[in-house]
Order: sequence, then C-alpha cells, then structure tokens
Amino acid sequence: MVGVPKLNRADAVAALRNPLAFIADRWTPKPGTVQRAALIALVMSVVIVVTGGAVRLTSSGLGCPTWPECTDGSLTPTQALSYHSAIEFGNRMLTYVLCAAVGWAIIAARSQKPYRRGLTRLGWAQFWLVMGNAVLGGIVVLVGLNPYTVAAHFLLATALTTVAVMMWQRTREGDAAPRPLVGKAVVQLVWFLVVAAVLLIAVGTVVTGAGPHAGDSSDVQRIPIDWETVAKLHAVLAWIVVTLTFALWFILKAVDAPHGPLARTRELFLILLSQGAVGYIQYFTHLPEVLVGVHMLGSCLVWVGVLRVLLSLRERPVDHTSTPAPAVTDQFEAASN
Repeated sequence: MVGVPKLNRADAVAALRNPLAFIADRWTPKPGTVQRAALIALVMSVVIVVTGGAVRLTSSGLGCPTWPECTDGSLTPTQALSYHSAIEFGNRMLTYVLCAAVGWAIIAARSQKPYRRGLTRLGWAQFWLVMGNAVLGGIVVLVGLNPYTVAAHFLLATALTTVAVMMWQRTREGDAAPRPLVGKAVVQLVWFLVVAAVLLIAVGTVVTGAGPHAGDSSDVQRIPIDWETVAKLHAVLAWIVVTLTFALWFILKAVDAPHGPLARTRELFLILLSQGAVGYIQYFTHLPEVLVGVHMLGSCLVWVGVLRVLLSLRERPVDHTSTPAPAVTDQFEAASN
C-alpha cells in the first residue's frame, strides 16, 4: 500500500498559490482519464440544456422568482412556494454539478504529461462560459423570462457544448499541425452544412420564443411573430441540413473517403432523420411538452453531430515535442491561460 506523502509548509504555500500546478506535479492521469473527463463535461453541457427545457416546459421558469436567491430572504425554496420552485431550484443546483465536471476536465488536462496548453485553455473556456451563462440565467429570471434573453441563454449553452466537443476531440488527438483527410471542395460543403445548422438552431430559438410554452403560468412576453410561420421556416432549414448531409455522404462515398468522415456523416444523417420525425410529430400534435423536451435533446445531438463531422475532416498526429508546464510558483491566473 502506497503511503500518503507528507506535506511541509512550502508545499502548503505552493498549493494555495497555484493548486492546479501543485496537483499536476503529483499526479499524471492516463490518456483515457483525460478523455473521460472531457466526455463527462460534454454530457453535462447537454444535460443542463435538457433540464433547463424541463423547467420551461413545466412552467417553472419563475418558480424561484429572484436571483441569486430563490426568494427574497431565502437561498432555497420555502414551504410557501409550489413544486415549480423545487424544479427551478434543482436546475440551479445542477449548475454546480456542471461546474464540477468542467473543473475535473480542467484538472485532468492540466495534469497530463506532456503539458498541453491548448487543451487546458479549452477547459477554462468552458468554465467561463458556464459562469457567464449562470449570470445570464439570473438575468432571465429578473426580467421575467424575456424571450430574447431566454434565446441568448440557450445559444450560450450551445457555445458551451461547442467548446466541450472540441475539447473531447482534442483529447483523442495530438498537438501536431492538422492534416486534411478530404479535398477543399468537401471542406467547403461541410462549412455550408455548419452555417445551415447554425441558422436552424437560431430559428429554433425564435420558434420557442414565439410559441405557446412561455416557461411560466403567468402572462409572459412572447416574440411578436406568428410561431407557425417561423416553424415552417425552421422545417425548411432542417430539410436543407438533411439534404447537405446526404450530399456530403454521397460525395464521401464516391471519392472513397476515410472511414472517420463517412462514419460521422452517417451518424449525423440518422440523428437528423430522428429529429425531423420528432419535430413533425410535435407540430401536428400541438407541441406536447414531452416531445418538445425530446426535440431539445435532439437539437443538442444534431449540433454535436455537425461538429463531429467538421472535426473528422482532419487528423492531428501526436507531436513528440513536449510543451514545458508552467512552474508551481506561477500565479493561479496563469494556469487559466
């Protein structure tokens, strides 16, 4: 059994001055550990979107009517409040779980040998996105679920998922210069797909902001536009994304592209078909809450799939020239770089 090393005063000072460097000096995680940490952060970035949708779909958006407290004078729900308060408060508490997941990803990336500055920066980018979205979530409550702030809240969560996907991908790659696996024409087609997917998600937030699920049982402001008209535009964009994905798969097959891009494109196509089916069913069944929640999950999976297709177009071999890690005596802020 390995004994726990004793810490002297100098060690304690070093740990307080830069805890990440202190941990990195004493622990080297396996590559699989770093990959799992990044994957957990990615999963939590999707979970927080789905639970946020559950808050909205159960009309619990103002269950805690203020922020950062749940109600005036109390950080937690009181007996005088309804079950909506417990749902909203539970979603707020889940933010701490997300923070823990991102923190674990940062620690694992920072402790990896050799030190990979770019990987650590992606972890810190997630941390600041979580903090920013937490503040924006508070603003959403304070302005009474204004639909424009709700849309911004979702888009910032999508940005978090974007960085989480990038970090997860980078944990399975090296730091050498990327090498393309397909031609420029294919890359351009994929970028058209990415742009179409961004428009699809953005228009989806408008559908939500104009639709009947306001997030609270009280009279909540909606985007002044016919939501059914926007929903039809949303469907058109969805078909564009599906068409581009199918065209991409056909071209990759024709040019005998590597397995990675083909597999990621096939996965995205299947996700899109499932998401489209849910979208049409929910539209013709007058937006039942459960299906809307499934559709929100599908929106996250579609975006993750699009990003994976984009990232599969190149490979980054392991760079055997290691980057020296920051010294233990560096300031804590330096570690966040």
